[in-house]
Amino acid sequence: MTPAPRTLELFYDVLSPYSWLGFEVLCRYKKLWNINLQLRPSLIAAIMKDSGNQPPALLPRKAQYLQNDIRLLGQHIQVPIQFPKDFFSVILEKGSLSAMRFLTAVNLEHPKMLEKVSRELWMRVWSRAAEKAGMSTEQAQGLLEKISTPEVKNELRDTTNTACKYGAFGLPVTVAHLDGQTHMLFGSDRMELLAHLLGEKWMGPVPPAINAKI
Repeated sequence: MTPAPRTLELFYDVLSPYSWLGFEVLCRYKKLWNINLQLRPSLIAAIMKDSGNQPPALLPRKAQYLQNDIRLLGQHIQVPIQFPKDFFSVILEKGSLSAMRFLTAVNLEHPKMLEKVSRELWMRVWSRAAEKAGMSTEQAQGLLEKISTPEVKNELRDTTNTACKYGAFGLPVTVAHLDGQTHMLFGSDRMELLAHLLGEKWMGPVPPAINAKI
């Protein structure tokens, strides 16, 4: 008899490149590890404010390190991350509120499409994200109209508050619910520790079953 899947929650924001790395690794392992992966779109700016943290990219040395680190990690994990030329204006000015409300609306109305739409937003194909994920123009327009509704705003706020209650000070955050205990892991580089908690084997960021398809 196959044991019931263990529940993992992934709190993420498309503004966070490390969230994308963790997202892809967990998506690759969800069947191999028999986990129920619950994607939880959250607002990183609100988590930073609540915890008193600041984006590392605001510090020049960290920003320089960040660009090289993400480039190398993208190659290692086989995720096509490209630093946008307007990265700092995106971080400081544009933010991710509209994007995360859109993903919250997707989760409420079409939850099975959340993984694909999230991935497309990370790919920075913003105007074509819903279309490339297989969503009709009518569906996408309907969701865009919902992003300002109280339902979507409240859902995003509640999810973000949940991440804060778990102790989040940034994203991504993976929360594992195991044997009545809750384990909060920060960052995209805690997968080996997660495997240990699950009693599973860590086979690198691109496990053999996935690597054979690439």
